[in-house]
Amino acid sequence: MSSSTEFLHPSQAARRLGVSAKALRLYEERRLVMPLRTSAGWRAYGPDELAKAAEIVALRALGLSLAQVAQVLGGEATGLEPALAAHQSALEERIGQLAVTVEKVRGLRADLARGQAPAAGVGFDLPWPWGGEWFELGEVRPLNYLTGPLGCGKTRLALRLAEALQGAAFLGLERAVEGAAAARRRLDADAALRARVEDALAWLVEEGAAMSDALLALVVELEAEGPAVLVVDMVEQGLDEATQAALISRLRRRGPRARPLFLMTRSNVILDLGEVGADEAIIYCPANHSPPIHVAPHPGAPGYEALATCLASPEVRARTEGMRAQMPEPA
Repeated sequence: MSSSTEFLHPSQAARRLGVSAKALRLYEERRLVMPLRTSAGWRAYGPDELAKAAEIVALRALGLSLAQVAQVLGGEATGLEPALAAHQSALEERIGQLAVTVEKVRGLRADLARGQAPAAGVGFDLPWPWGGEWFELGEVRPLNYLTGPLGCGKTRLALRLAEALQGAAFLGLERAVEGAAAARRRLDADAALRARVEDALAWLVEEGAAMSDALLALVVELEAEGPAVLVVDMVEQGLDEATQAALISRLRRRGPRARPLFLMTRSNVILDLGEVGADEAIIYCPANHSPPIHVAPHPGAPGYEALATCLASPEVRARTEGMRAQMPEPA
């Protein structure tokens, strides 16, 4: 390793590339980059690997899957044009949504100039274990995370959200009990749904997901037409780390006008605080049964430290899977 050549450790390389260290590890797992190792066994990124990683980041920003990135880096551009066309369509849709948002902001500023208060967002009385406090949801984003420690009441809040939001439905853990049998019956009865599910599963597997009954049951519900809003209980249930990473990557690519999802989770792969984007929101339920709060995904924001400590890796989550803190029922 030449002393005149700059080598960066993973966190430095990630910061320079504008991605997370977790993303760099994923690129390495897929053998897209191969960092050198120091004599102590630490990863080191030199100019060549940084250049390759930058190319990967640029291709991912164009909407390509990791499998498509590997093809391009290997000299195969098959499928590149359709992927770029789909990404262009999503960007154009986002531009339209931003234009609508700008008009809303102009309207709110005009209201404030006239002394009128802005209209409130969706709100409702909180269920037990809270004391009936009023909760303002605000703007519903395409991806909304609902989290908190064991026993915080987030399941009750999720059920209340499904009641309060127009056209919403709650997808509980019975999907894991019924397994894939019910999902396969639905696919047999609906050819259009089957086609969408097959496309989604093929994309997920390309991204490293492992096929399982839990994944099939979940994808069928996500791809099915019906509820205007879907509230999903513990979305990571039965999914390994690679599958969770592939799933959240796909959900983020749906665009700003996608059907809103509320994802209950305690997984730091599903809710990677370093990856939360503008079309995502976090609702945190404190351990002391204070009312739920909206938390911004950056250090120093109110509630951020408590939020970060309640998230865990899939390995830790697997050890507590199915556990629920026991709370007394209201009198």
